[in-house]
Amino acid sequence: MTNIGNIMKQAQKVQERIAEVQRDLINKKVEASSGGGMVTVTANGRQEILSVKIDPSVISMQDVEMLEDLVLAAVNEVLRKSQEIITEEMSKVTGGIKIPGLM
Repeated sequence: MTNIGNIMKQAQKVQERIAEVQRDLINKKVEASSGGGMVTVTANGRQEILSVKIDPSVISMQDVEMLEDLVLAAVNEVLRKSQEIITEEMSKVTGGIKIPGLM
């Protein structure tokens, strides 16, 4: 029974560390841009969009479809970078083992 008790203690420590990392992810920020910096999007490690900056020159072009494409590209890239941070931070805790529903 001692081994089971130790395993349970270890699992609890890992669970606590995972919760701590999840809390800390809100403070991690990533940025992505498109169109040579015409659109820049910032997100945190929880995949929440924090800001969208659009160069005024893009707006004056009056090309709505291009602006939509630039925003979409920047948002998708920033979310990809945010997911990388999540995976990286969680793998530090789990030793690279993928736990379903965690990452």
